[in-house]
Amino acid sequence: MVYRVSGELFFASSNDLVYQFNYVDDPDNVVIDMSQSHIWDASTVAALDAIITKYHAKGRCVEIIGLKQDSAERHGRLSGQFGAEH
Repeated sequence: MVYRVSGELFFASSNDLVYQFNYVDDPDNVVIDMSQSHIWDASTVAALDAIITKYHAKGRCVEIIGLKQDSAERHGRLSGQFGAEH
């Protein structure tokens, strides 16, 4: 399953991101394609962490692909620093 995320992701938009995935019925391997999006803040990183946590709780693997350089750096720097309780 490949999810394609597009647009500018920041506090207002990233809160809803967690609810756009089908954690129960998706296959064992899920890809989140971020090539058409941009991570602007820590709330989006926390949302992605929450998505990964939810999939892992269901025994599924998640791969995030296509991050632009600044988004990848922001994600790498901030991932894992926030609670994934979404």
